[in-house]
Formats: sequence, C-alpha cells, structure tokens
Amino acid sequence: MSRIIKAIAPAAVLALLPVSALPVSASAAPAKMQDTPARLAAACAGKDGWADPAPPARIFANTWYVGTCGISAILVTGDKGHVLVDAGVAKAAPLVLANIRRAGFDPRDVRWIVASHEHFDHVGALAALQRATGAKVAALPVQKAALESGKPSSEDPQAAGLDPIAPVKVDRVLADGDDLVVGKLVVTAHATPVHAPGSTSWTWQSCTATFTCRMVAYADSTSTISSEGYRFTDHPDRIAAVRAALPLVAALPCDILLTPHPSQSAMMERFADTKPLVDAAACRAYVDAAQARFADRLAKEARK
Repeated sequence: MSRIIKAIAPAAVLALLPVSALPVSASAAPAKMQDTPARLAAACAGKDGWADPAPPARIFANTWYVGTCGISAILVTGDKGHVLVDAGVAKAAPLVLANIRRAGFDPRDVRWIVASHEHFDHVGALAALQRATGAKVAALPVQKAALESGKPSSEDPQAAGLDPIAPVKVDRVLADGDDLVVGKLVVTAHATPVHAPGSTSWTWQSCTATFTCRMVAYADSTSTISSEGYRFTDHPDRIAAVRAALPLVAALPCDILLTPHPSQSAMMERFADTKPLVDAAACRAYVDAAQARFADRLAKEARK
C-alpha cells in the first residue's frame, strides 16, 4: 500500500462513522468567539517572534493552534486523548501549556508529542512539555538520534549554527507512513527530509459534527538554508534527498496546509480570511516555490 493511500485510508474509515463516534464530537471544547483564527491573526499582527504569546484558536473541527505568533504548535484532539505536533522554543513551553488549557483541554490528556524537525526552534520546549504532560514522544530514526542526544545530525546543513536542546526520551521509533492512533484519532508520519535530515510531515482528518471533513497536512519546512560555508553541491546525497522529498510533500492529502513557521504558508493571512484556508492545491504551490528556491541556490553555488 502506498504511503499516501495509507495516510488516507484510516481517515476514510472515520468519515464513515456516525457523528457520535467522530473524535471532534467527544473532544472539542465549546465554541468561543475568542477561539477564532481571525482573533489569533489579529493578536499576532506585526508580530513574528518565536516566543511572542498568541491566543489559542480552533483552526478546524478538532485541530487547534496552541503555539506562538512565530512558531506553530498544533493540538489534534480526540475522545481518548490528544496529539501535540511541535513544541516551539524552550521559552514557549509555558505558553503552549497555557494555550492548551485556554482552549478547554487538560495537558495531561496529551498522549503523544511529535515534531516537524529536530531544530531548537521547534523542539526546544519538547522535554519540558513531555514532563508536564506525561506524553510519549514518537519520531523517525534520524530525528530520534538528534532528540535524544540534544544535538543536530552532522549531516544537517544548518548544524554549525543550531543551539542544542534538552535531551528528550523517544518512546516509539516510527517508519515512513506509520500511524499514531489514539482512540479514533489517526495521525500519519511522512518522511520528508528537505529542511533537515529528520524532517517529518504529518497528516490527519478533521471532521465537524455535521460531517464536513478536511484532510490537514502539517507539512515540514521546505526551505534549503544552511550554515555559513555549507555548499549543497559538495553533498550530492543531500541534494538527492531534497529532490526526492519535495514531490512527497506536494502529494500529501492537503485540504488545509499548516507549517512549522506560520509565515512559510501565509497561515495568519489565511486565518484572517484574506486568503483561502481550504485549498487542495496548497501543498503543490508550497513545493513549487521551494523547488524554485533550491534551483536558484544550486545555480548560485555553481557560479562561485
């Protein structure tokens, strides 16, 4: 079974369940005006700091934004517990915990924490959140090595400029296409090593109580930046990994695109309703732009 079909199949099963069995019906907090994406966008207008506080917001059904203005953290809620995707910088740990509570959920009901990639701006708070929630952590093998050592892989183009993190215990090693299942909630891992060797994108289905369902893709960063002096052209394996992974991001089931940095995919503009939130072509456009940037980077290196 292909990795994309595998990602869609559990979601298709959920779509056939009665409304009372869907994760959102049992897990969603009561709707509040202050929980709207528009309010989040307004609160973060002109702010993009990694530790700038932001209010929580229900993005769609059981998918919640609980991060900061500059770094995403996504809570996917279910009737048997929740999955937190990304943690933010170390200073963001109390902000994420507060947002989970403000959204109406108990942090101790978070069963799993997963990450987009192993850089300190997205997993710096992971160890603190693991302690505070009691949740388990799941990761792909390369990401696991970085999380448990607290140091990035030497193969990471940004390794020389990355801060270390507090080491994290990884409870489950995932393979590409594996599912994390919490009750009726299914979150699928996709190995997409563009930005970092352990880069992972995540997909799940969110459904309202009235059977409006969307596939959400939390697509990892597709930027190919590096530390000073690093040349991709000196690392053909890294070039091959990027070129192989970008089409996988484009092919994710992607009604709603979310990204680790909101600015990477105009999330705040979409939350403010100045751009469409639901766009099945969003992942493709996200990758098209990344491919153009990478081609430009390689061309510049070739001229030096």
